[in-house]
Amino acid sequence: MSADFAWRARVTDSELVELVESHGGRPEPGWWDRIRPHSLGWVTARTADGRLVGFVNVAWDGGDHAFLLDPKTRGTEQRQGIGTELVRRAAEAATAAGCEWLHVDFSDDLAPFYLDACGFQPTAAGLFHLRPS
Repeated sequence: MSADFAWRARVTDSELVELVESHGGRPEPGWWDRIRPHSLGWVTARTADGRLVGFVNVAWDGGDHAFLLDPKTRGTEQRQGIGTELVRRAAEAATAAGCEWLHVDFSDDLAPFYLDACGFQPTAAGLFHLRPS
C-alpha cells in the first residue's frame, strides 16, 4: 500500500468518523472539531485518490511533552506499515516542535506494535480512571 503522508493537512470530522467505523471502532461525531484546537498537530495518510487511510493526533503540554493519541488505520489497510509511518512522522514533528518526550498509552495486545515496530520503551506509569463504569 502506497500512501501520501502529511503533517497538519486538512481532515474533516466526517472523514475521521468513517475511518473509525472502517476498523470496527465507535466514532463520536464532532470529536475532531472539538479536539483539533488542542493539538500540536496530526499526521494523515491518504491514497492517491485522496481517501483517508490513516491518522494520528499529537497533543502536547506546550513544552517538552507530546502525547500520541488516537492512531487509526483503515481496517482494510492494516499491517502494511501505515501505522508505523504515522507514528514515525508524528515523532519527527514533535521533535521539530522542541518536544523531548513522546508518550503513548496502549492496551497489552498493542505492545508488539508500539514497543517492537515503533520503538517505544516500556516505562512505569500511573492511570486514574475518571469515569469508571
